[in-house]
Amino acid sequence: MIVVKVTYTVKEEYIDTNRQMIEKFLADFKKLDDSRFLYSVFQADDADTFVHLSQYKDQEIQQILLNTRSFLHFQAQRDENLVSKPRIELLNYIGASREVL
Repeated sequence: MIVVKVTYTVKEEYIDTNRQMIEKFLADFKKLDDSRFLYSVFQADDADTFVHLSQYKDQEIQQILLNTRSFLHFQAQRDENLVSKPRIELLNYIGASREVL
């Protein structure tokens, strides 16, 4: 399993737009085979920091998601409105209280 955590902060005036862009790509992700991935997005208490946690069964499904048109558009727009560069962490999956993938 591939697990990636991305944390980033956007400009205050971009917060609502960022949420809308996330909703768009998540709607497209919901049309895919969700037995092969879990993609979650969180917003921190400070409101302008977002955390994306993605879990992929394999590289094939990871590439499908990362190359989804709405996701690529989201990334391009987000990158123009960042306060600082995103922090990308690769995590080692140990376990969960229920089956994930």
